[in-house]
Amino acid sequence: MAEGHLEAYGLIKRKEPEKFEFIAMCDPIVESAKRFAEQAAGYQGFKPRLYAKVSDMLANEMVDVADICTPHSEHHIVGIECLNAGVNVMIEKPFGVTIKASKATIAAAKKNKKIVATAENIRRGLSQRTSYWILNQAKLLGTPRLFYSQHAEWEDPSVERIWHWRVDKWIGGGGMVMDSGAHFCDTIRYLYGDPETIYARVQQLENWPHKREDAIVMDDREDAWVATITFKSGVVGVWSWTMASPGHAYTNVVHYCSKGCILDHGDVFHGPFGNAEVIIQDGPQRIVTPMAEMQKRFLDQLDEAKKNALFPYGFTEGVVIECYDFLDAVEKKRKPEVDGETGMKAKAICEAIYESAQIGQAVRYEDVLSGKIEEYQKPINEHWGL
Repeated sequence: MAEGHLEAYGLIKRKEPEKFEFIAMCDPIVESAKRFAEQAAGYQGFKPRLYAKVSDMLANEMVDVADICTPHSEHHIVGIECLNAGVNVMIEKPFGVTIKASKATIAAAKKNKKIVATAENIRRGLSQRTSYWILNQAKLLGTPRLFYSQHAEWEDPSVERIWHWRVDKWIGGGGMVMDSGAHFCDTIRYLYGDPETIYARVQQLENWPHKREDAIVMDDREDAWVATITFKSGVVGVWSWTMASPGHAYTNVVHYCSKGCILDHGDVFHGPFGNAEVIIQDGPQRIVTPMAEMQKRFLDQLDEAKKNALFPYGFTEGVVIECYDFLDAVEKKRKPEVDGETGMKAKAICEAIYESAQIGQAVRYEDVLSGKIEEYQKPINEHWGL
């Protein structure tokens, strides 16, 4: 994601050259920092300085903001170090490796009176903004009732895979439930509000060996889950995914309301997509409108101030908007749209799925968010001294 963020800042720089400067690039792999610095130089005419350690960067530079794109387990470590040095931070999703890690970062931001934002891009896309308008403002489909977001496929576990940090539970915190799943969980909170209860089964149905130098390391991550999520608003959703289902693959994503639905055509993590269909049931008749048409209607009803707030300079790509929102929030001393608290609340849905599976029963969302339930997270917290 760091490359995507850098490109986004480049686009912002073209629109507002004076909004910020890249002063440093920090990466333990110095060649990566060098590559990023060279790209940044193309946006501003001079090369940022290079660092391999965050502590060295903070000791030698006057930094106002830091964009943190590290492995999940480093989010709170680097975030807190920067915040304690007086730096505003945006942290890539998931906001923390656990709820406790997330709370530690938020506490550091409050103590130091600095901004902490979550780099959540999906809700900011044009089709997602349009979906929010359809469901919650224009109420074109009536009252939200149900959603189904389901995917099954098969990947061959015998194929040799190369180890990467996401394979390790201590570093990643979990698998797709909280990786790409962090996007989906933020989106459903955005569309439907806070959950009430979550019941889930999370499994590893196959063994997934990965080669790490001369050793074979087994993947810690789940390869299947089914979760039922009930919301305080009355909405009920089913979210499932697996890569361990041979013979037939399918994807089914539908958001149902009392008068119709949003039929999505994409994966189970990043929608609703721009190729979705909005369907109204009028007696025996189905009135189908492409999402592209609904996007035009949504934009047409926005005044210029609101349009510029949601899509500054006409940007509609979520990563660009999240980066702009962070910079603008720091400049104007305002709350970013997706702050640390919002990022943690989305992450709490992910963790509730793991916690439900761990204890074998439904859990209250608020109990996971508060830290009352942390059976799954406890060993991860202990591993990182939280």
